[in-house]
Amino acid sequence: MISYLDFEKPLAELHARIAELRETGASGSINIDAEIQKLEAKADRLQSDLYAKLSPWQKALVARHPERPHFKHYVAGMVEDFMPLAGDRAFADDQAIIGGLGRINGQRVMVIGHEKGDDTASRLRHNFGMAKPEGYRKAIRLMELADRFNIPVVTLVDTAGAFPGIQAEERGQAEAIARSTEACLKLGVPMVAAIVGEGGSGGAVALAAANRVLMFEHAVYAVISPEGCASILWRTADKASDAAEAMRITAPHLKALGVIDRVVPEPVGGAHRDPAAAIANLRMAIAEELKSLGTVSADKLRKQRREKFIAMGA
Repeated sequence: MISYLDFEKPLAELHARIAELRETGASGSINIDAEIQKLEAKADRLQSDLYAKLSPWQKALVARHPERPHFKHYVAGMVEDFMPLAGDRAFADDQAIIGGLGRINGQRVMVIGHEKGDDTASRLRHNFGMAKPEGYRKAIRLMELADRFNIPVVTLVDTAGAFPGIQAEERGQAEAIARSTEACLKLGVPMVAAIVGEGGSGGAVALAAANRVLMFEHAVYAVISPEGCASILWRTADKASDAAEAMRITAPHLKALGVIDRVVPEPVGGAHRDPAAAIANLRMAIAEELKSLGTVSADKLRKQRREKFIAMGA
């Protein structure tokens, strides 16, 4: 059963009506197939119309949808022979960031990404995708391992931001994020990052300073959440919608600004409506980008990354 967002209430009502009619028709007393087909066509049109004109705030809600695919789903759907590698070899294994070796379309890769979890127990275990310093230090270890063995790096970003708790600060959160960003920029192998849900603050950039940055159509990417921005500017989170509009957090805005390189289309209604199709789209996009970067020298890859990120905001 799909959860409906506030702006999807008319769609939810239509789907509820269709379900009622199906239940009535199952009794066999009357044939209402024609009416069901008419309502289904109407629901499809309504869904297409709704998602064709989403506001930035509505896109943020879609990006956070609890049924949206997470790291484990992407790995299961597009990475063959995945072998997880755990721990930062210094303090602990942070389950908010998961990584390991595998293959995408036969190409050997190191895959690293945020995992939010999809039920109460797993969300707590993965800390809602908010990594601590040991998570970023694990990412650094895996990137350096990939560089040593000439393996391209693929990262999947989906986090509201790095964990802001006192324990993380005590263990050097800011330094870990900075070092992870530095590790991305120093890689001598191709790196492709994909913003698959929320790309929040330095916690996202630490895994996204890549040669190619892809972004799902309904994902969001920003230095702070709309609620956080609204709380600073207007002293109330109720202005989150206005903040989202002003912040340019959507894929088309960021593509125009040069922050991302490619927008990956989602199924109508968002990735949570058809995860398999969304994952297939992402797999194809990543494979194409890896192929285009495959013949570029290590020095040119580093130079390209440096120039790309220095040019932002110029």
